[in-house]
Amino acid sequence: MKGNTLQRLQDRVAVITGGGSGIGKASAVRLAAEGARVVVVDVDAATGKAVADAVNGEFAQVDITNEDGIRGLFDDVVERHGRLDIVFNNAGISPPDDDSILTTGIDAWRRVQEVNLTSVFLGCKYAIPHMQRQGKGSIINTASFVALMGAATSQISYTASKGGVLAMSRELGVQFAREGIRVNALCPGPVNTPLLQELFAKDPERAARRLVHIPLGRFAEPEEIAAAVAFLASDDSSFITASQFLVDGGLTGAYVTPL
Repeated sequence: MKGNTLQRLQDRVAVITGGGSGIGKASAVRLAAEGARVVVVDVDAATGKAVADAVNGEFAQVDITNEDGIRGLFDDVVERHGRLDIVFNNAGISPPDDDSILTTGIDAWRRVQEVNLTSVFLGCKYAIPHMQRQGKGSIINTASFVALMGAATSQISYTASKGGVLAMSRELGVQFAREGIRVNALCPGPVNTPLLQELFAKDPERAARRLVHIPLGRFAEPEEIAAAVAFLASDDSSFITASQFLVDGGLTGAYVTPL
């Protein structure tokens, strides 16, 4: 792959949370192929280390909801490499007990908010000061198309958390633009990842109800989202910040889809 890929990220240091599978894994492969030194962050040591080894990167087992852990992660990366160029706050969960607001308990609500939203807050809070010192950086936060649309098959805390990521990313992108720090919210459509496969294997009707709304007629592959991550991480997107960057197969633009 490296021979066919632009070296837009040569010698840059990238941190990817949730890097052990799905979009995070594909992004680690893509960013490394473009020349980045990748730090894979995951709670699962086995999968995270396997990805890090595969891309000749580093692995860090960190609880992304723990403030001291996130602060220490970025401090350690900068101490070792002297820089922090790219942060992809990507880790997230979508547990089955997050459902309709009528049935979702407060514990499920809080757990999803902690992992999906608070972790992004912490990732930005402790990455930005390092980027301020070097006068440059790109932060990409995984939001979702659900931050822009409503669904009758609700996952209420997940939807709310992604809306929070979208709004927070926009605000940070504006606040730090003059300091050379770009912050964008990546909004994928449904992606063919283990998380989606598990959800839809349990409820094929829910999968069918969602698939019919995508103009391209399929779910995204993780590598297609990773290509967008690489673009937002690179100087090719130097005039893009505070954006909701949609990679959704046309889903949010659709009223009636092809038969």
